[in-house]
Amino acid sequence: MIKAERTGEKHSTDARERLRKCLLFSRLDEVAFEQILSHTRLVTLEENDMLFEQQQPAKEIFLLRSGRIKLALVSPEGHEKVVDLISPGGTFAEAVMFAGSHLYPVTATSLVKSQVWGINAATYEGILRQSTTACFAVMAQMSRRLHWQIAELDRLTLHNAAFRVVAYLLDQLPSTHLASAVIRLDTPKHVIASRLSITPETLSRTFSKLSRDGFLTIEDNNVTIIDIEKLRSYGRSGGL
Repeated sequence: MIKAERTGEKHSTDARERLRKCLLFSRLDEVAFEQILSHTRLVTLEENDMLFEQQQPAKEIFLLRSGRIKLALVSPEGHEKVVDLISPGGTFAEAVMFAGSHLYPVTATSLVKSQVWGINAATYEGILRQSTTACFAVMAQMSRRLHWQIAELDRLTLHNAAFRVVAYLLDQLPSTHLASAVIRLDTPKHVIASRLSITPETLSRTFSKLSRDGFLTIEDNNVTIIDIEKLRSYGRSGGL
Protein backbone atom coordinates (compact mmCIF):
# COMPACT_ATOMS: atom_id res chain seq x y z
CA MET A 1 0.00 0.00 0.00
CA ILE A 2 1.29 3.45 -0.96
CA LYS A 3 1.81 5.94 1.85
CA ALA A 4 2.52 9.61 1.14
CA GLU A 5 3.37 12.44 3.49
CA ARG A 6 4.44 16.02 3.08
CA THR A 7 8.04 16.89 3.81
CA GLY A 8 7.81 17.99 7.43
CA GLU A 9 10.40 18.48 10.13
CA LYS A 10 11.02 14.73 10.36
CA HIS A 11 12.20 14.49 6.75
CA SER A 12 13.21 18.05 5.85
CA THR A 13 16.94 17.67 6.62
CA ASP A 14 17.18 14.42 4.67
CA ALA A 15 15.21 15.86 1.75
CA ARG A 16 17.37 18.98 1.70
CA GLU A 17 20.60 16.98 1.56
CA ARG A 18 19.42 14.52 -1.05
CA LEU A 19 17.76 17.02 -3.36
CA ARG A 20 20.76 19.37 -3.18
CA LYS A 21 22.98 16.53 -4.45
CA CYS A 22 20.69 16.04 -7.45
CA LEU A 23 21.72 17.88 -10.62
CA LEU A 24 18.19 19.11 -11.22
CA PHE A 25 18.13 21.06 -7.96
CA SER A 26 21.80 21.60 -7.06
CA ARG A 27 22.08 24.99 -8.77
CA LEU A 28 18.81 26.53 -7.58
CA ASP A 29 19.06 29.62 -5.40
CA GLU A 30 17.84 29.27 -1.83
CA VAL A 31 14.44 30.86 -2.47
CA ALA A 32 13.67 28.54 -5.38
CA PHE A 33 15.01 25.52 -3.49
CA GLU A 34 12.79 26.24 -0.50
CA GLN A 35 9.86 26.50 -2.89
CA ILE A 36 10.71 23.04 -4.24
CA LEU A 37 10.93 21.60 -0.72
CA SER A 38 7.56 23.02 0.22
CA HIS A 39 6.00 21.19 -2.76
CA THR A 40 7.73 17.86 -2.16
CA ARG A 41 6.24 14.76 -0.56
CA LEU A 42 7.79 11.48 0.57
CA VAL A 43 6.07 8.43 -0.91
CA THR A 44 6.59 4.99 0.63
CA LEU A 45 5.83 1.95 -1.52
CA GLU A 46 5.72 -1.70 -0.60
CA GLU A 47 7.00 -4.34 -3.01
CA ASN A 48 5.10 -4.30 -6.34
CA ASP A 49 3.22 -1.08 -5.59
CA MET A 50 2.46 1.05 -8.67
CA LEU A 51 3.72 4.62 -8.30
CA PHE A 52 2.10 5.80 -11.52
CA GLU A 53 0.56 4.20 -14.58
CA GLN A 54 1.28 4.66 -18.26
CA GLN A 55 -0.83 7.49 -19.77
CA GLN A 56 -1.76 8.82 -16.32
CA PRO A 57 -1.57 12.64 -16.03
CA ALA A 58 1.95 13.61 -14.94
CA LYS A 59 1.84 15.83 -11.87
CA GLU A 60 5.18 14.99 -10.25
CA ILE A 61 8.80 14.25 -11.03
CA PHE A 62 10.64 11.84 -8.76
CA LEU A 63 13.92 11.21 -6.96
CA LEU A 64 14.44 7.71 -5.58
CA ARG A 65 15.48 7.79 -1.92
CA SER A 66 15.76 4.03 -1.36
CA GLY A 67 14.77 0.76 -2.99
CA ARG A 68 14.40 0.00 -6.69
CA ILE A 69 11.87 1.24 -9.26
CA LYS A 70 11.02 -0.44 -12.55
CA LEU A 71 9.91 1.67 -15.51
CA ALA A 72 8.08 -0.36 -18.12
CA LEU A 73 6.00 -0.03 -21.27
CA VAL A 74 2.84 -2.13 -21.18
CA SER A 75 1.12 -3.13 -24.43
CA PRO A 76 -2.70 -3.28 -24.78
CA GLU A 77 -2.34 -7.08 -24.54
CA GLY A 78 -0.57 -6.74 -21.19
CA HIS A 79 2.96 -7.54 -22.41
CA GLU A 80 5.64 -5.65 -20.52
CA LYS A 81 8.98 -4.26 -21.71
CA VAL A 82 11.26 -2.95 -18.97
CA VAL A 83 12.92 0.24 -20.22
CA ASP A 84 14.83 1.28 -17.10
CA LEU A 85 15.65 0.25 -13.54
CA ILE A 86 16.08 3.20 -11.18
CA SER A 87 18.57 3.00 -8.33
CA PRO A 88 18.74 5.30 -5.26
CA GLY A 89 19.75 8.83 -6.22
CA GLY A 90 18.22 8.51 -9.67
CA THR A 91 15.54 10.85 -11.00
CA PHE A 92 12.76 9.94 -13.38
CA ALA A 93 9.74 11.43 -15.18
CA GLU A 94 11.39 14.86 -15.50
CA ALA A 95 11.22 14.79 -19.31
CA VAL A 96 7.41 14.72 -19.13
CA MET A 97 7.45 18.44 -18.29
CA PHE A 98 8.50 19.14 -21.86
CA ALA A 99 6.01 16.77 -23.52
CA GLY A 100 2.88 18.37 -24.88
CA SER A 101 0.61 15.62 -23.53
CA HIS A 102 1.92 15.79 -19.92
CA LEU A 103 1.18 12.07 -19.55
CA TYR A 104 3.52 9.47 -18.09
CA PRO A 105 4.80 7.38 -21.04
CA VAL A 106 5.61 4.36 -18.83
CA THR A 107 4.39 2.59 -15.70
CA ALA A 108 6.53 2.86 -12.55
CA THR A 109 6.45 -0.03 -10.06
CA SER A 110 8.50 -0.75 -6.95
CA LEU A 111 10.52 -3.97 -7.09
CA VAL A 112 11.21 -3.84 -3.35
CA LYS A 113 10.03 -1.61 -0.53
CA SER A 114 11.01 1.86 -1.73
CA GLN A 115 10.77 5.55 -0.91
CA VAL A 116 10.67 8.33 -3.46
CA TRP A 117 10.55 12.09 -3.21
CA GLY A 118 7.70 13.37 -5.38
CA ILE A 119 8.28 16.95 -6.52
CA ASN A 120 5.40 18.95 -7.92
CA ALA A 121 6.10 19.29 -11.65
CA ALA A 122 4.19 22.56 -12.09
CA THR A 123 6.23 24.19 -9.33
CA TYR A 124 9.51 23.11 -10.89
CA GLU A 125 8.37 24.14 -14.36
CA GLY A 126 7.53 27.60 -13.01
CA ILE A 127 11.04 27.92 -11.57
CA LEU A 128 12.53 26.91 -14.92
CA ARG A 129 10.62 29.69 -16.66
CA GLN A 130 12.30 32.20 -14.36
CA SER A 131 15.82 30.77 -14.04
CA THR A 132 18.37 30.31 -16.82
CA THR A 133 20.65 28.48 -14.40
CA ALA A 134 17.93 25.94 -13.60
CA CYS A 135 17.25 25.46 -17.32
CA PHE A 136 20.91 24.69 -18.00
CA ALA A 137 20.89 22.14 -15.18
CA VAL A 138 17.95 20.38 -16.82
CA MET A 139 19.67 20.52 -20.21
CA ALA A 140 22.76 18.91 -18.66
CA GLN A 141 20.62 16.15 -17.15
CA MET A 142 18.83 15.57 -20.46
CA SER A 143 22.16 15.47 -22.30
CA ARG A 144 23.50 12.84 -19.91
CA ARG A 145 20.31 10.82 -20.31
CA LEU A 146 20.50 11.07 -24.11
CA HIS A 147 24.10 9.83 -24.20
CA TRP A 148 23.09 6.97 -21.90
CA GLN A 149 20.17 6.06 -24.16
CA ILE A 150 22.40 6.05 -27.25
CA ALA A 151 24.78 3.71 -25.45
CA GLU A 152 21.82 1.53 -24.46
CA LEU A 153 20.57 1.41 -28.04
CA ASP A 154 24.02 0.28 -29.17
CA ARG A 155 24.17 -2.32 -26.41
CA LEU A 156 20.71 -3.77 -27.06
CA THR A 157 20.79 -3.84 -30.86
CA LEU A 158 24.40 -4.38 -31.92
CA HIS A 159 25.67 -6.86 -29.31
CA ASN A 160 24.86 -10.40 -28.31
CA ALA A 161 23.29 -11.67 -25.09
CA ALA A 162 26.63 -12.39 -23.39
CA PHE A 163 27.82 -8.81 -23.94
CA ARG A 164 24.55 -7.41 -22.55
CA VAL A 165 24.69 -9.58 -19.43
CA VAL A 166 28.35 -8.74 -18.79
CA ALA A 167 27.66 -5.03 -19.25
CA TYR A 168 24.71 -5.24 -16.83
CA LEU A 169 26.82 -6.96 -14.17
CA LEU A 170 29.64 -4.44 -14.52
CA ASP A 171 27.13 -1.60 -14.20
CA GLN A 172 26.16 -2.95 -10.76
CA LEU A 173 29.72 -2.61 -9.46
CA PRO A 174 30.96 0.39 -7.49
CA SER A 175 33.86 2.05 -9.31
CA THR A 176 36.12 1.24 -6.36
CA HIS A 177 35.99 -2.50 -7.03
CA LEU A 178 39.02 -3.54 -9.07
CA ALA A 179 39.65 -7.21 -8.31
CA SER A 180 36.73 -9.44 -7.29
CA ALA A 181 33.28 -8.52 -6.05
CA VAL A 182 29.95 -9.96 -4.96
CA ILE A 183 26.76 -8.60 -6.54
CA ARG A 184 23.38 -9.32 -5.01
CA LEU A 185 20.70 -9.53 -7.67
CA ASP A 186 17.72 -8.05 -5.84
CA THR A 187 15.96 -7.51 -9.16
CA PRO A 188 13.98 -10.57 -10.35
CA LYS A 189 15.74 -12.36 -13.19
CA HIS A 190 12.76 -12.06 -15.55
CA VAL A 191 12.87 -8.27 -15.04
CA ILE A 192 16.62 -8.22 -15.79
CA ALA A 193 15.97 -10.28 -18.92
CA SER A 194 13.29 -7.86 -20.09
CA ARG A 195 15.60 -4.93 -19.43
CA LEU A 196 18.28 -6.58 -21.58
CA SER A 197 15.80 -7.57 -24.33
CA ILE A 198 16.52 -11.27 -23.97
CA THR A 199 14.42 -14.16 -22.69
CA PRO A 200 14.75 -15.45 -19.10
CA GLU A 201 15.99 -18.75 -20.58
CA THR A 202 18.76 -16.94 -22.47
CA LEU A 203 19.74 -15.09 -19.31
CA SER A 204 20.01 -18.37 -17.39
CA ARG A 205 22.07 -19.99 -20.16
CA THR A 206 24.40 -16.98 -20.28
CA PHE A 207 24.93 -17.03 -16.52
CA SER A 208 25.69 -20.77 -16.75
CA LYS A 209 28.21 -20.25 -19.56
CA LEU A 210 29.96 -17.41 -17.71
CA SER A 211 30.14 -19.66 -14.66
CA ARG A 212 31.53 -22.64 -16.63
CA ASP A 213 34.12 -20.38 -18.25
CA GLY A 214 35.36 -19.26 -14.85
CA PHE A 215 34.25 -15.63 -14.92
CA LEU A 216 31.85 -15.87 -11.99
CA THR A 217 30.06 -18.12 -9.54
CA ILE A 218 26.38 -17.99 -8.65
CA GLU A 219 24.75 -18.97 -5.37
CA ASP A 220 21.08 -18.09 -4.97
CA ASN A 221 20.91 -14.37 -5.84
CA ASN A 222 24.59 -13.70 -5.17
CA VAL A 223 26.92 -13.42 -8.15
CA THR A 224 30.64 -13.46 -7.35
CA ILE A 225 32.80 -11.99 -10.10
CA ILE A 226 36.11 -13.77 -9.81
CA ASP A 227 38.21 -11.32 -11.83
CA ILE A 228 36.61 -8.02 -12.80
CA GLU A 229 39.26 -7.01 -15.35
CA LYS A 230 39.03 -10.41 -17.01
CA LEU A 231 35.27 -9.99 -17.28
CA ARG A 232 35.71 -6.48 -18.70
CA SER A 233 38.08 -7.84 -21.35
CA TYR A 234 35.55 -10.52 -22.21
CA GLY A 235 32.89 -7.82 -22.57
CA ARG A 236 35.12 -5.65 -24.76
CA SER A 237 35.70 -8.64 -27.05
CA GLY A 238 31.94 -8.75 -27.64
CA GLY A 239 31.37 -11.77 -25.44
CA LEU A 240 32.88 -14.12 -28.00
